[in-house]
Amino acid sequence: MASNQWLRNGLIYLLILVAVVALFFQFFQQPKQPNSIPISKVAQSVQAGTVKKVVSTGTNLTVTYKDSNIQEVATKANRDQSVEEALKNLGVSADKIAAVEITYENPTQWGDIIGLLSAFLPLIFVGALFFFLMRQAQSGNNQAMAFGKSRARVFSGDKPTVTFADVAGVDEAKAELAEVVEFLKEPEKFTSLGARIPKGVLLVGPPGTGKTLLARAVAGEANVPFFSISGSEFVEMFVGVGASRVRDLFDQAKRNSPCIVFVDEIDAVGRHRGAGLGGSHDEREQTLNQILVEMDGFDTDTNVIIVAATNRPDILDPALLRPGRFDRRVVLDRPDMNGRKQILQVHVKGKPMAEDVNFDVIAKQTPGFSGADIENLVNEAAILAARRNKKAITTIELQESIEKVIAGPERKSRLISGEEKRIVAYHEAGHALVMRMLPNCDPVHKISIISRGMAMGYTMHLPDDDRYLQRKSKFTDDLSGLLGGRAAEEIVFADVTTGASNDLERATDIARSMVTRYGMSDKLGPRTFGNREELVFLGREISEQRNYSEEVAEQIDEEVKRIISGAYTKAKEILMTYRDKLDAVAERLIHDETIEGAEFEAMFGGLPKLMPVPAPAPVG
Repeated sequence: MASNQWLRNGLIYLLILVAVVALFFQFFQQPKQPNSIPISKVAQSVQAGTVKKVVSTGTNLTVTYKDSNIQEVATKANRDQSVEEALKNLGVSADKIAAVEITYENPTQWGDIIGLLSAFLPLIFVGALFFFLMRQAQSGNNQAMAFGKSRARVFSGDKPTVTFADVAGVDEAKAELAEVVEFLKEPEKFTSLGARIPKGVLLVGPPGTGKTLLARAVAGEANVPFFSISGSEFVEMFVGVGASRVRDLFDQAKRNSPCIVFVDEIDAVGRHRGAGLGGSHDEREQTLNQILVEMDGFDTDTNVIIVAATNRPDILDPALLRPGRFDRRVVLDRPDMNGRKQILQVHVKGKPMAEDVNFDVIAKQTPGFSGADIENLVNEAAILAARRNKKAITTIELQESIEKVIAGPERKSRLISGEEKRIVAYHEAGHALVMRMLPNCDPVHKISIISRGMAMGYTMHLPDDDRYLQRKSKFTDDLSGLLGGRAAEEIVFADVTTGASNDLERATDIARSMVTRYGMSDKLGPRTFGNREELVFLGREISEQRNYSEEVAEQIDEEVKRIISGAYTKAKEILMTYRDKLDAVAERLIHDETIEGAEFEAMFGGLPKLMPVPAPAPVG
């Protein structure tokens, strides 16, 4: 198809080129008109002895006189008659004719060709112009007709760039999709037992957890046609285009079955119906209706599997999620410590790593990182190593990259006064000391008063293990750790600054969630307060509808205040009790600007943590 189009274009351009060349010769390269002198005059000159040379070209003669004057062309009456015969017939003597040099040349064909082109030039030019305009009109018509065609990209899987070997940390999801691929390769193995091919697989997970990467791995492993399209490519401003593209996509898929269709970000078109206000949302709903019909309508005897990805499963239409359409929901969560180690090992392939790099340690220092975060971490470490002219990536670059991803790049150019530096040092020392002494806080990994991002300093605390459940005692100790910086400022300087604004915001959110979401208030009991709803047609705006009275709202505010005040009081008590440690850590920070976790722990000389508050006995 592409070669035929190239051939048609080549013929058009060739015709246009011929027309241009003919015009050029017609108007710019036309030979000068000859001096039309009669042959009798030439005969008189030969008889008079003034002619030196005569050149015959067809019916034209070029006469050169002895005085170097050249008469460009004279015309013979007969092409077949020689010059000698013509002169003799006009009465020129034989000796006079013999005294003239007479030569014959074959006439060139270019004159005839150019003459022919000149004759047909108007016809050629008009025909080429008409053909070109007709083709443009036809092309525009084809584009208009193709407006409702699917824009899906097709991958054959013959030369896969990504396979399941390139995906790590999501073993369960890989197993689910590997089974789908196996079903397409060996359907008899399942149909012999009465198994039905799954219609769709929905990949659900936070951004960066590898949904699209896993779909690319499916394309590499499938060895069947793989259609890839984004949900946003269905919906246009014109009514009916989205539904038309859905029909065309499924028609292509059915013609190439068995195959896989991957729809990325399906929430762009699969949002809950009835949540819009009209306009473009009606077009989106028509597109969704067409998807529902294609996935489970009357024509269901096809080996087409739909794989879709989204990070917002809560807003998808229930009809899209029911069995028979998306039969399987594969959850891709942020990887655990072992998964992070595997992802690190995948992304360091092809990169020179130093022998001192311990992937277990790096995986432990990156809790909550997604696969995309880890890829970015390794890339930042490689950039740092290249900037320092190193031949391999070391642990130093990896640890600096972790801090860069978490807190932002260092801002060494920010100059602060000695007094502000002292305040920041005591603020971070307050955080670190309270976290060190409370039993439920995570171990302090690093303290620094070097600015990163928007923060003037930071205290990095990392858990020993991955944690999926949070205890109430952990929340209360974390609150004290968050408020330790503000408490240290008040104790040491008898004043407070704006440096604790983010700490106060996070502490308030935690305390309010403890009361309203987790039922951790002794006064209000184990219940939740308020219904959080997302207004779909207003984007990500969240509205909270109260299901409680003003009196209960006042009690919630009192409970939040009580929890925060208790955590703040505990932080002040710890700092006043261990004031010598607070001063030592702050002075060390002022001098060195950074304290690593092992150095920080050594400053306490094995001082034990505070005893935890006994938890109530479990019920049941």
